[in-house]
Order: sequence, then C-alpha cells, then structure tokens
Amino acid sequence: MLNTTLLFGLILFTGFIGGELAKFVKLPKVTGYIVAGIFLNPGLFGIVPVEFNNNTDVLTNVALSFITFSVGGSLLFPKLKQMGRGIIYITLFEAELAFLFTAGGLLVFFYLFNPFSDFSFYTLFLPVALLLGALASPTDPSATLAVRTEYKAKGPVMSTIMGVAAFDDVLGIINYSLATAVAMALINQEPIALSTIATPFISIFGAIALGIGFGLLLNFITGLVKKEEDSVLLVILSGILLLTFGVAEYLKVDKLLATMTVGVVVINFNARPNTIFKVLERYTDEIIFTLFFTISGLKLNFESLSSGYWLVAAFILFRFSGKALGVYTGGMLAHSSKKVRKYVTGGLLPQGGIVIGLALMMTQNPAFSEFSDFILNIVLGATILHELLGPLAAKISLRKAGEIKASDNN
Repeated sequence: MLNTTLLFGLILFTGFIGGELAKFVKLPKVTGYIVAGIFLNPGLFGIVPVEFNNNTDVLTNVALSFITFSVGGSLLFPKLKQMGRGIIYITLFEAELAFLFTAGGLLVFFYLFNPFSDFSFYTLFLPVALLLGALASPTDPSATLAVRTEYKAKGPVMSTIMGVAAFDDVLGIINYSLATAVAMALINQEPIALSTIATPFISIFGAIALGIGFGLLLNFITGLVKKEEDSVLLVILSGILLLTFGVAEYLKVDKLLATMTVGVVVINFNARPNTIFKVLERYTDEIIFTLFFTISGLKLNFESLSSGYWLVAAFILFRFSGKALGVYTGGMLAHSSKKVRKYVTGGLLPQGGIVIGLALMMTQNPAFSEFSDFILNIVLGATILHELLGPLAAKISLRKAGEIKASDNN
C-alpha cells in the first residue's frame, strides 16, 4: 500500500491536473477537481485504498474552515442593506419550499412506489420524507465560491447567491433539527420533547457567539501587524480559524457557522478587511479548493447511485423545483431584478459538506437505524450529481447574467 504522504501528494497533483484539463475544455476547475477525485476513488480503480479516507478528515476540516470564512466575508452589511429584502425573502422561500417540495413529493412517491420492506405511513414514510426534506434546504456555497474566485464574478446575482447560500445553511440546520424531533416522536409514538427542539437553537446561537468572539480577537491582533507583513497575517488568520473550528467542535456547536461568523466580523469590522481576504486568495485559495473538492470526489460512494438512482433523481427534481419557485417568489415579493429572479437558482444547486455532515449525524441516532443508510445513500448519490453539475450551472447562470468578464469566460 502507498504511504500516506505519497497519497496526499498524488491527490494534490491529480486534482491540479484535473482542474487544468477542465479549464482547457471550458469547464469550471472545481468540476475537474471532483472528477480527479472520482478517478482516484477506491470504488473505481482502487488507486487509493478505502482505509485512506479515514485519514482525510483533518484536511477536510481545515479546508471547510477557510471556505466558510470566505463565505462569511461575502456578507458585507452595506451591500446586504443595499439589496434590501431580497436576501431575506429569497432565502426564506427557497430553503422552505425546497424542504416542503422534497418532503411532500417523496411522501407521495413512497406511498405509490413503496421502496421499503414495510408499509407504515406514520412511523416510516413520514419520518423519512421529513428528514430528506430538511436535507434539501442547505446549499454548499464552496463550489459556487470556487467558480466566483476562478472567473472573478461580481454583481447582484453573485452577491445574492453567496448571501442566500450562507443564510440557508442556518435554516437547513433548524429544519433538520425540527424534522429530527418530529421524526423521533412519530417513530417512538411519544410527544415531541422541548429539549430536542431547543438543541439546534443552542448550537446556532452558541456558534454565532463563538465566531463573534474569535472574530473580534482576530481584528485586534491584525491591528497590531504592519501592513507589509502578509505572511504574518496568514499565520494569524490560519491559527484563529483552526482554533474557532476546534473549540466549536469541543463545545458541540455548529463549526461551519462559527467560522463563517468570523468572516462576517472581519469583513464588516476589521480596519483592513480587503488586505486579509486578498492574502487568503493569493496564498491559500487554490490549494484549499484543490484539496477539498478532490477529496470530496474521493469519498463519494458509487453504490448510492446504482442502488436507488430513481430516488436520487426524485430528490434532485423536487429540491430544484422548490428552490427555483422559492427564488422566483421571494424575488417577486422583494421586487428584485429580473436577472436575480432568473439566474440565482443556478448557483444554489451544489450540496456537500453540511448536508453530508447532517446525514452522517443521523446515522448515529439509534431511532433511525432502520432507514439511516437508505437516506445517506440518497444524499451521497445526489451529492455526486449536484457537485459535478452545480459548478457548471453556476458558471452558465453567471455568464448569462453578465457577471463574468468576457476575458475570463473561457
């Protein structure tokens, strides 16, 4: 078996080649990274052993801390205020309609084409539909962020996508936790526990408080650094982000929301936020994106597609329909521009980190043991298609919206 250091080098180099090949054929580089990861996937050619996937969690967490920080950095308060009610309305409607469309659609689907060995509406069909509906709400902003970075996309559609993607993760966590409480009550045939409902709110507000604290600490320390010391800024930033992520994990609050909040604090209250984010883009973006998306492709499970491809297709269809109608409805109510109503949906397709994390958390719940693997397979199968097609859809939407420069649109 190849040693761990060699495998990490192979992953990084193969991801780089995949990104360059994707760029050559006029696809987003992130698509190439994922395809490179699939090429190395243990389930395909066996180049990378299955056991190696257990050693990638640290790198994945490091990458997620930087990516969510960058997402938070897109939430500049004056810009959000300028966009007005659009962000709030679009986020609320696209997240909740994706939840309702997916849960309702799959519930009918289960009733008509029972995929289970048992036939129980209240203790099986409804709990599974609610959990999958909740997992349809979040968007993985990292793929769209990678497209924005690569093509230097800028404009109201891009800003709306990043704002909505950041906020709907919060709604996704709330939806999932409420769905979990209801599902457990249905399965156990008992009243819904107040403590179960309170848990997600503790996680969310705890993460925000932690992110604010570390963000203010980062602002204070960077204020002591000389302007020309970019390398020092990078070290300080890396240390604070990893501390935030680690402390959040220790306290059992939402890690991604905590590091995202640090980004929000920095972009809005730091004395020189542009310098910090330019340092991040200059020195870390390429390697972070290459590692994260190549490893994502490496971890995808092909059995999830072959064992329930029709359910994966139904999940994707219901989710997309809910998000598309939600974006349009929210945009109409907020009087957003026609471009925003028409093209934002294309940047909200990807799913990844947070959804897989929630699905994996669900498999640890004994109450869901009967169907947790079933749900995980659907989520992983949908992730394969969302992460492959999402970046391309984002690029096409941004190009049609006129937010990718002609020189970069290759």
